[in-house]
Amino acid sequence: MRAVIIERPGSFRVDEVSEPQAGPGELLLQVGACGICGTDLHILAGEFPLARYPSIPGHEFAGSVLTVGEGVLGFREGDRVGVNPSVFCGICRFCRYGRANLCERGGGFGTSKPGAFAERVSVLAVNAYHLPDSLSFSEAAVIEPVSCAVHGMHRLAPRIGESVLIYGAGTMGLILAQLARFYGARLVALVDTNPARLERARTFGFDVLGAGYDDLRELAPLGFENVIEATGVTRVAEIAFQAVMRGGTLLLFGVCPPGEQARFEPFRIYNQEINVIGSMAVFNSYGPALEIIAAGGVDARRMVTHTFGLDAFAEALDTMRGGQGLKVQVLPG
Repeated sequence: MRAVIIERPGSFRVDEVSEPQAGPGELLLQVGACGICGTDLHILAGEFPLARYPSIPGHEFAGSVLTVGEGVLGFREGDRVGVNPSVFCGICRFCRYGRANLCERGGGFGTSKPGAFAERVSVLAVNAYHLPDSLSFSEAAVIEPVSCAVHGMHRLAPRIGESVLIYGAGTMGLILAQLARFYGARLVALVDTNPARLERARTFGFDVLGAGYDDLRELAPLGFENVIEATGVTRVAEIAFQAVMRGGTLLLFGVCPPGEQARFEPFRIYNQEINVIGSMAVFNSYGPALEIIAAGGVDARRMVTHTFGLDAFAEALDTMRGGQGLKVQVLPG
């Protein structure tokens, strides 16, 4: 079969590789769609510690079952499934204390295991979720990034009727904004320095927009109860802290570069009882994300703006890097 192979950091090709097999407890899938994520760019650049080279990337995917491995129950040939790519060891302290997304030996399909920028991929059956007929493979490949955002919302735990401010109106910012609306926020605002991104957010029904908190201060003079940093820029995390209301919470959702340090005022955190929390990957959130998309809480179809064939992977990467759209996907079939 054909697949994208990252031979070493900075070098990839689309070529023939050995056919994967469905071992015990596994499913062999025909890949229907796989989204490109910032993590894939980090793997290509050699900046992702869990990656093993040569590597087949791709962890935002869905497909149809070709083969059911020994001992697998609940699946049959032809079933359409989405896949939670996260794989946990199950025996470290974090797995055994209910924090498996912090697993000391964790990995996943498309990171530490072969992924879905390929015609076929084998996955653990326990990671597969049946898809409703209403969802296309392209829409289902959006479940994984939405599940990351759902975990973030679980961590943030906003109450119905509270306000939410999101820094960054890119792909994840728009997903988080749709979730905040779905979760019952009375006010959802986005800020971004890119006017085109703000205009795109407007097409999703968001009209409380600005280049920064100062543009929104009249609407929320006390700040916002919930503030989400979704850019992955350390300086933006510092700025976002200033927009948090007394007693509010700042969620650091964007992936800032390792080693960088942010400056926050400890006295304000103490005196105003401000919470600063993080959110890492997927945890008990893939199933809820699937159901939220199926219910229309996140418009997965509109989140996908570009699709490419497997042999056009280089062009797909350029589109992703250029920030020309939202979700960029590869359709290996």
